[in-house]
Amino acid sequence: MNELEHTSYEQAEGESRPISNARLAVLVLLGAEIMFFAGLIGTFLVFRLGSVTWPPPSQADVRLPIGVTGLNTIVLLLSGYTMFQGLRAIRQGRQKELRNWLFATGLLGITFLVVQGSEWIRLVHHGFTLSSGVYGSVFYVLIGCHALHVLVAVLWLLVVFAGAIAGRFSMNRYVSVEVCAIYWAFVVVLWPLLYILVYLI
Repeated sequence: MNELEHTSYEQAEGESRPISNARLAVLVLLGAEIMFFAGLIGTFLVFRLGSVTWPPPSQADVRLPIGVTGLNTIVLLLSGYTMFQGLRAIRQGRQKELRNWLFATGLLGITFLVVQGSEWIRLVHHGFTLSSGVYGSVFYVLIGCHALHVLVAVLWLLVVFAGAIAGRFSMNRYVSVEVCAIYWAFVVVLWPLLYILVYLI
């Protein structure tokens, strides 16, 4: 194969590669995360469906903050919208708008965590803890794992936001924004399912 043919082969190979290594890595990560949460949700359903009454009689007086958490769900869903708008902005080369949308996304994500944390403090104050039987265990493990993932997403977003302030992204260079947006979308989409299963059913 001569040099011209070798160059053409490399170009064709690059064009035929539909996804970058960074995107592939985050998709593999999400695959593992989906299996992880599927296991947690499966465990929750085993206890939930295997119980004659839910919550168990010993925890029947526990009142989860359905209304506040419902509003907090809207906050997280809004963060998914702002993150999408930020990605859309940088794809069109609008760097200032990217910074604004990322800031709004981070603010919404932090608000979600603060509200959720304050509600947990209230529940613990009323005696509902991780050691409060099966109900408390599955609640804090499942919801707590999601909160931890939101925290990771917020920290990741702060790194991307710092890059946006430094002007590292453009309409031709925004993979870091995109992979962060993919992960953010995961934690946003997952939450309504957890909210319905744990708080409403």
